[in-house]
Amino acid sequence: MALTLTARFRKRLADFTVDVDVSAAPGVTIVFGESGAGKSTLLRCVAGVSRPDDGRIAIGDHVVFDAASRIDVAPARRRVGFVFQQLALFPHMSAADNIAYGLARVPKADQRARVDAVARTFRIAHVLDRRPADISGGERQRVGLARSLVGDPEILLLDEPLSALDHTTQSRIIGDLLRWNEARGIPVLYVTHSQREVFALGRRVLLLEAGRIVADGTPQEVMNAPAHERHAELVGYENVLDGVIATLRPEAGVMAVSLAGGAAQLETPLVDGRVGDAVLVAIRAGDILLAAHRPSGLSARNVVSATIKSLRRTGAFVAVFASCGAVLEAHVTQSACQELGLREGGEVWLVIKTHSCRAIVPV
Repeated sequence: MALTLTARFRKRLADFTVDVDVSAAPGVTIVFGESGAGKSTLLRCVAGVSRPDDGRIAIGDHVVFDAASRIDVAPARRRVGFVFQQLALFPHMSAADNIAYGLARVPKADQRARVDAVARTFRIAHVLDRRPADISGGERQRVGLARSLVGDPEILLLDEPLSALDHTTQSRIIGDLLRWNEARGIPVLYVTHSQREVFALGRRVLLLEAGRIVADGTPQEVMNAPAHERHAELVGYENVLDGVIATLRPEAGVMAVSLAGGAAQLETPLVDGRVGDAVLVAIRAGDILLAAHRPSGLSARNVVSATIKSLRRTGAFVAVFASCGAVLEAHVTQSACQELGLREGGEVWLVIKTHSCRAIVPV
């Protein structure tokens, strides 16, 4: 029988209170939000590592915490698999012994059979006799996952487990994890800051801010259809611009929005509203293309002239801040910045697809 996590609890922290009411069906539920939003605290309370101040947590019919009934099941008895970002593998033990660490009460013969089975699933059978220092980062991560799953947990909690790995290794582990859970059908709560992991893994996303769930839906609904300005900022829209509806074209499913501070207009998907209504337009910096000269023959409907106000190197890309009345942030590679000759005070053309512009009606 498939299990469902049901949790409603409060946990006071120094700056705010984690106050959640959530259920998670079998499959992957992504827990997304900025640092300090309460994501890890949510997982730690479910695991029993942290104790809520009040509330109730149940895994299927198994109540693991109930403040009113004074139930607080020890972490080791909750049948919860928990993988932290820091794996804490025992350096003096082989991969096999690390995986088998939680099977102390299982007969030795059965231990090895279980270890071998989960090692095959996560493709680490060839490293079982090696110590953590002698295997790759991806293999260590697979060992950590295998250790949390070898005891057949009823729920799996993953706290940014793949953040230190390259995209190729992430994709392979994600594929193995999804195949494993298709056979087991347990709830998985997966904390991440990566939008890539959100769309690769989750059918459902919980967006946390200051300990509260502020959005709950599919990855498309939560990540690409923000309901308000703060929601847009939390899911990675660097540009949230004030505007006014200038024209409506319901037959085409679009409208024109005049941005505050200048004559620039942007075509956006249609939302409920009338000409003259205030709206916000959210655009991700990575969705804005730059051109040194006015381009032509494009499918993109928004081609806007702007003046570069500043450039800022940020990791592998350059953040370009350009004004068309309103100031927009666009991200380009360093090589593109050099080839286009971008400089402060220079002219540039911003190219933005209609469906990269998310119109938000202020609440």
